[in-house]
Amino acid sequence: MAWKTLDDMDLAQKRVLVRVDINVPVADGVVTDDTRIQRIVPTVRDILARGGKPILMAHYGRPKGQVVPEMSLRIVLPALSAALGQEVSFADGQYSAAVAAMKDGEVLLLENLRFAPGEEKNDPAFAARLAGLGDIYCNDAFSAAHRAHASTEAIARLLPSCAGRLMQAELSALEGALSTPKRPVMAVVGGAKVSTKLELLGNLVAKVDHLVIGGGMANTFLAAQGINVGKSLAEHEMTGTALEILAKAKTANCNVILPVDVVVAWEFSANTKNETVAADACPADAMILDAGPATVAIISQAMAASETLIWNGPLGAFEIAPFDTATNAAAEQAAAMTKAGNLISVAGGGDTVAALNKTGAAEDFTYISTAGGAFLEWMEGKTLPGVAALEG
Repeated sequence: MAWKTLDDMDLAQKRVLVRVDINVPVADGVVTDDTRIQRIVPTVRDILARGGKPILMAHYGRPKGQVVPEMSLRIVLPALSAALGQEVSFADGQYSAAVAAMKDGEVLLLENLRFAPGEEKNDPAFAARLAGLGDIYCNDAFSAAHRAHASTEAIARLLPSCAGRLMQAELSALEGALSTPKRPVMAVVGGAKVSTKLELLGNLVAKVDHLVIGGGMANTFLAAQGINVGKSLAEHEMTGTALEILAKAKTANCNVILPVDVVVAWEFSANTKNETVAADACPADAMILDAGPATVAIISQAMAASETLIWNGPLGAFEIAPFDTATNAAAEQAAAMTKAGNLISVAGGGDTVAALNKTGAAEDFTYISTAGGAFLEWMEGKTLPGVAALEG
């Protein structure tokens, strides 16, 4: 790979500017999920262990270049200090003075970068101001790598640059799953709308051997083939696009797996009356909320023959039982195969992670990405500015 890691850098007595993503959920002034904070701990500890001074740069929310007190990164200090096992210092704007005062073994967090208009504009002057604070730049925020911002793109061209441990793990996992995968490769793509995942589907049919389409997206593909999907969520205006994707898949010898049977209900609520019917037998007044057991069996067979799995999106309305059945079954099989050493499994996206956590399958996957947009854009085959800058 063309980018450097922390292993390639001499960190002793160096000020290391580390771009992190600690944009975590907060309720009543308390961090409610510290997953993103925990994931940067290895990078920060590594820098400290090798005599470097970590200066953490991050964003929080969308203040749009204005100082918005309720979006101050001070809110994450207690959770960040707890995760690192030491108190973290804070610089609320007087960056240079705070950096100059740093002692060996100290960690400093800069105030929300997006308070400065220059951050999201990728302003060279703001990037230069940040670069002046450090000797080395380390990007450990893959989830922000699809943005060309001052702290992710411009700064990487001003200092010796490398990937942090989280960025390194993320890039290695994704390169292994899509760029140089063990074959056969299976992709599971679910969710509500085809329109939000057009580029993803177009890229995947040329790269994978099996493509499972689930959720509301599957209804759009069924409808495109002239199947009545009743009152199901479907984008009927996407018929032409869906047929194009199927034609492209056929040319690329990609096996597209759509539901052959479905679970239908008359209202969207937990444990409501439901029936399993053939995919082309949805009652006109019902809606499709999950894939049926025959579809699960087909997915299972394809997965059993696969070496690599990429997953983005649930197969049904996983939030409410019993419409989580297909998602749970596929997730449990993937986890079991991975644990047994028979599958490399990479998953990402908010709903996907939530669904896999719900079943307990997530902990056995090879890699779970917490990046939303960046994970999707990577799967779409796009160049991510924050990654490209590290390769420069």
